[in-house]
Amino acid sequence: MTMDSPKTRKSCLNLPAGMSGTSLHLDTFSCSSPLSISNLASPSKSKLSCSPSSTSKSSSTCSDRFIPCRSSSRLYAFGLVDKPSPVKDNGGGGNNNEAYSRLLKAELFGSDFASPSSSSPAGCGSGSPSTSNILRFKTDSCGPTSPFSSPSTLGRHRNDFTSDTSTPPKPPRKVPKTPLKVLDAPSLQDDFYLNLVDWSSQNVLAVGLGTSVYLWSASNSKVTRLCDLGPHDGVCSVQWTKEGSYISIGTCLGQVQIWDGTRCKRVRTMGGHQTRTGVLAWNSRILASGSRDRNILQHDMRVSNDYISQLVGHKSEVCGLKWSSDDRELASGGNDNQLLIWNQHSQQPALRLTEHTAAVKAISWSPHQSNLLASGGGTADRCIRFWNTTNGHQLNCIDTGSQVCNLAWSKNVNEIVSTHGYSQNQIMVWKYPSLTKVATLTGHTMRVLYLAMSPDGQTIVTGAGDETLRFWNIFPSIKAHTPVKDTGLWSMGRTQIR
Repeated sequence: MTMDSPKTRKSCLNLPAGMSGTSLHLDTFSCSSPLSISNLASPSKSKLSCSPSSTSKSSSTCSDRFIPCRSSSRLYAFGLVDKPSPVKDNGGGGNNNEAYSRLLKAELFGSDFASPSSSSPAGCGSGSPSTSNILRFKTDSCGPTSPFSSPSTLGRHRNDFTSDTSTPPKPPRKVPKTPLKVLDAPSLQDDFYLNLVDWSSQNVLAVGLGTSVYLWSASNSKVTRLCDLGPHDGVCSVQWTKEGSYISIGTCLGQVQIWDGTRCKRVRTMGGHQTRTGVLAWNSRILASGSRDRNILQHDMRVSNDYISQLVGHKSEVCGLKWSSDDRELASGGNDNQLLIWNQHSQQPALRLTEHTAAVKAISWSPHQSNLLASGGGTADRCIRFWNTTNGHQLNCIDTGSQVCNLAWSKNVNEIVSTHGYSQNQIMVWKYPSLTKVATLTGHTMRVLYLAMSPDGQTIVTGAGDETLRFWNIFPSIKAHTPVKDTGLWSMGRTQIR
């Protein structure tokens, strides 16, 4: 076998008939300038300034490039808008080419890219690209006329995704707009300065109706008449002890009576006031009583005296009294528009707060924050004010639009409920400290003068001069934070308390 010589080796190319391999040759081309995006987009072939190497005196090599799709690229954000290439003057002039390039960029990318100053060098081929702007993200500064001037879709979706996954919005808590139960309360007085309803820790509701006090058991709906003061006296206030076994009754004649709620037996009667005793407040050991005689008396059941101290500071009837949760401070409100703070070390008020412009009956200490007190003013004031009793500073104030009759702080959540008189006669629930309104409840046809809270902190009872007591489920439980299920006990209906 003999090897074929190079001269006799057949060509590996498939050539047309009549064409020999020696007649083939490659002509090399060189770019006299790098190709620009604007030139590539030009519909005119004369704009591509590439010529055969035979006409070019200097040889240059074009590097391989990847040209992305312009419709999906954000070249303006990464600074990759390239520099216009110099174009030979083919009779039309370089200015025409530059004007065409600006017009094309304006159509493709918006007017922000039409000006020469908006372009940044990022060429290819023999020219070295500017490395300072490559893959460097820039702030979107497109004007409103740019097609990319709307907010970044990617950024918007990213922010929405982050907010949705990290802190999903909680649905607002629904508070029933109708009462759970309605009780008829004949002879429930329409008097702003009285306090005739209280709910014990043993789940028994006490109500003063005319000359009598009635007890209503929330567990079995049993009604018991505790006492009758006779035709010459009347009930002005009722208040259970913290243990719920004994109840104090303030009378029109200025007496304070102590009754055993389980045996329905009077334990003691204490004097000292000259006229009606409209408000009472127990702490662990001391009972404070406020009267129309402008005085506050402190009674101690362990001593034989009617009272152990007298607090003088108000210039008109005392209608609001509340002890702090630690029993160290006593807040009192009066018809003289004053809110006074008393401590155990002095018989003079430690603080005298005079910002209210009407009678201060509504008082409530926060169970969540020490030294935080809420107070409400009457018809000429209509405001709920929040105080730091350490220094007397007013922390916040909100105008409710109606006379504030009562305040009660929830022990389960950081919310407060207020009842109102003129002119809306409504019940409102507020979040603290934002003071956003959670719910507004209506149903009473007269001023909602009385308020008490159930032992579990979920239900309130309100009383009004329309001679009804209404039970509302407004707060979640302390554990499940869900409303109490409606049972037969709370079924809708209207019964009498006596």
